[in-house]
Amino acid sequence: MLLTITTTRRPATDLGYLLGKNPARLQSFDLSFGRAHVFYPEADDARCTAALALEVDPVGLVRRPKGDDFALAEYTNDRPYVASSFLCVAIGRVFGAALGGRSRERQELADAALPLVAELSALPARGGERLLRGLFEPLGYAVEVERIALADDLPEWGPSAYYSLRLRGELRLSALLRHLTVLIPVLDDDKHYWVGDDEVDKLLDRGAGWLDEHPLREVIVQRYLRHQRSLTRAALERLSEGEVADADALDEAQRRPEEALEARISLDEARRIAVIDALHRVGARAVVDVGCGEGKLLRALLRDRAFAKIAGMDVSHRALERARDRLHLDDASDATRRRVGLFQGSITYRDDRLRGFDAACAVEVIEHLEPERLGALESCLFGHARPHTVIVTTPNREHNVRFPGLAGGGLRHGDHRFEWTREEFARWAREVGERQGYAPVLSGIGEDDPEVGPPTQMAIFTLGEEAGR
Repeated sequence: MLLTITTTRRPATDLGYLLGKNPARLQSFDLSFGRAHVFYPEADDARCTAALALEVDPVGLVRRPKGDDFALAEYTNDRPYVASSFLCVAIGRVFGAALGGRSRERQELADAALPLVAELSALPARGGERLLRGLFEPLGYAVEVERIALADDLPEWGPSAYYSLRLRGELRLSALLRHLTVLIPVLDDDKHYWVGDDEVDKLLDRGAGWLDEHPLREVIVQRYLRHQRSLTRAALERLSEGEVADADALDEAQRRPEEALEARISLDEARRIAVIDALHRVGARAVVDVGCGEGKLLRALLRDRAFAKIAGMDVSHRALERARDRLHLDDASDATRRRVGLFQGSITYRDDRLRGFDAACAVEVIEHLEPERLGALESCLFGHARPHTVIVTTPNREHNVRFPGLAGGGLRHGDHRFEWTREEFARWAREVGERQGYAPVLSGIGEDDPEVGPPTQMAIFTLGEEAGR
């Protein structure tokens, strides 16, 4: 299967910078189901074309779990030859930075609308030309479609179910790649891998800014999620409520009681924004998220090129697996996988893997520890790991009376061992700072109620010069 992308914006060879692939040489990449090759059939100042050719291993297809009722499906199928979810995974793996809208050397170009032409040599379209046009034309493309004959020398056999497609438009390269990785599986109405909750996150991420207003969004969502009713319903609800920008917050709110309480004020997102803003202010480049859970903060850090080294630690192996899925590390480029690390561990035990970072974040973590274990956390994080900056957030217990269901008191989550008042948190932060040589600065996150304060409290600990020596 073959995808080509062409631009005529001078110098056209800058397309190589955007894709992160040198136009002067052929590059090949091993995938779990075959190999991908990137080459440039034309590359000069006026016009440059990048080609992604995918070789799907037919033996590997036979060894994959069977999901087709056709007895000979593993021997007679179109998967090695047509654009499908295999190609979408290859795009994510080979052109991951471009898909994310990032360019190390030409970021201003990655942010700009370019004249682009994308061509797919063979594309299944279960819905025909009408569906093809209905999916791409509302996105502003000029669409050229040609139905492929079953056999050129046997016209009596008639047309096949496959099309060649050419898309022309002026848009960001990342937008083109996101449109393709969402809509190719929609046209095929199939995927080669298991579709779970993480696919909803991926759909809303790649559909941000266009899917919620697409006239065929219900068809797109249903087909992309392989007609799974619960996933389709969840995705459409999140789209209709305008939650695309913070898809994770609503997803987690449905499963975590404290976030369900806080969803009405988007506190989950507000915490991430506040933490990342603090990291920018202290100039952190290498950041570890202790108690990272399922990776929401890590995903936000990964999207920000200011952070060159990112790591997440959690005691739960299952949470780390979900974090890996949320970060799409299996499909990520080698550079991304070198930039991000995940490891299992406990913040109450000394761990050399936590050393060497500019900053450590413990976002809504300490309240899950028994109070008598806070001394161990202090020793490990502030004493042993000893980053220049430590950021801690935790609930403000005083604010709980403002949440429906907690007006009579109580904690936000059944796993919380304690929740502190503002005075209690300030005293703990001050005492830790005095013992460990850090200067804490306290602030609130969320709407600051004049009587009970903000819903979340944050402390930013900065290592003193004398203590850091």
